Amino acid sequence: MFSLFYGLWKYLFSKMELHVLILGIDKAGKTTLLEKMKSMYSNIEGIPPDRIIPTVGLNIGRIEVANSKLVFWDLGGQPGLRSIWEKYYEEAHAVIFVIDASCPSRFEDAKSALEKVLRHEDLQGAPLLILANKQDLPEAVSSEELDRYLDLKKLDERVYMFEAVSAYDGMGIREGAEWLVEVMERSKRTEMLRARAGAMGQGS
Repeated sequence: MFSLFYGLWKYLFSKMELHVLILGIDKAGKTTLLEKMKSMYSNIEGIPPDRIIPTVGLNIGRIEVANSKLVFWDLGGQPGLRSIWEKYYEEAHAVIFVIDASCPSRFEDAKSALEKVLRHEDLQGAPLLILANKQDLPEAVSSEELDRYLDLKKLDERVYMFEAVSAYDGMGIREGAEWLVEVMERSKRTEMLRARAGAMGQGS
């Protein structure tokens, strides 16, 4: 009987939705990334890159990766929209931060936006995947170069990884997404959010 209940618990546990924020300054390729992931994991044809317009507000995508249900929140990155980001922090299990690796002149803006995100207490302990996007372009810097530039060694015990990707052709996306699922499953933040959701469910 115990094994039956344990199996049911594990099933319910794996079916809980994990919320992932896709952040980054404007024109980094966040929506192109989300559309590419939809086509890779859901057999749903995403919007072609040349038809994607800047996000004003929020795009949502639901995708199953490695048997985990992920809900992606893709938020607009224009300066006037970044203040909206923090409204979503409290519920987020992890963060994907997308940077246009082909545009060094905007690295400083991306770095200051990322540092602000990481300082926010509502995102404490959330795993972080930093994507050096647009690797299909010849001028793109590598993920190692971007890592050196951003110099994030000051992070407080946060699990993070850099991945070189192309949201245009899909390079590196599976590796990044599967790493993120693995670290979210082990994350203390995920445990905390699950416990909170359970307590709220009992209270209702």
